[in-house]
Amino acid sequence: MLNNKYALITGATSGIGYELAKLFAQDGYNLVIVSRNKQEIEQRASEFRQFGIDVIAIQKDLFETKNAFELYEEIRNKGISIDVLVNNAAQGLFGEFKDTDINRELAIINLNIASLVILTKCFLKEMVAKNNDKILNLASIASKIPGPWQAVYHGTKAFVLSFTEAIREETKGYNIAITALMPGVTDTDFFNKAGMTESRIVQDKDAMSNPAEVAKDGFEALMGNKDKVVSGLKNKLQVGMGNITPDDKLAGMMAEQQKPVDKK
Repeated sequence: MLNNKYALITGATSGIGYELAKLFAQDGYNLVIVSRNKQEIEQRASEFRQFGIDVIAIQKDLFETKNAFELYEEIRNKGISIDVLVNNAAQGLFGEFKDTDINRELAIINLNIASLVILTKCFLKEMVAKNNDKILNLASIASKIPGPWQAVYHGTKAFVLSFTEAIREETKGYNIAITALMPGVTDTDFFNKAGMTESRIVQDKDAMSNPAEVAKDGFEALMGNKDKVVSGLKNKLQVGMGNITPDDKLAGMMAEQQKPVDKK
């Protein structure tokens, strides 16, 4: 092991979470990786161990909030001190809100908000006592834009961004970096899981961000103690335009971008 620091990363088996895990491993951090898929997480653990680090793979379904508390207790019982918390796990659900499954949406709120808050609360208390450490929360440019066809997802990401900025201010007297990473449309399995493959916004694969580049932006922002980072020039421009565009206009524009290709 290169050092005794541990990074805890949720949703670490694919996409941005996987790329972040690689960056922390390359930087010499030991890893605690979390996913609900046992086979995938064991495969990733074997891969990350090739960096010469300790890797602990924990299977937890964070759609259920009790599992977030169990995750904290399991890590605590192992005697591991978490130096970096990466709240990456999140999902969306595609469709008009009047038609979508409320139980699925409540589970998404649990994952995207409640479990994130639980883990942040538990580990932040320890970080304050140590007067050290780092937290990276995956927000999104969706946090800045109303999201027809993904109303709940956009709402959860607005919470994550606001929450992250608030606790950063509260803890500015401590040596703790708290950063929000704000990617745009990224080439991951997110859209498949959200049932969103027919959305107009995901038809042009070439226009999607590379998850490795997004992860690099987030990693560097966290290490530089920035409050937030919008990944990608196109996304920076979109957020900039959004700051001067009325919300109802933004909602209309996003509805056109996100609706199914066959919808008039």
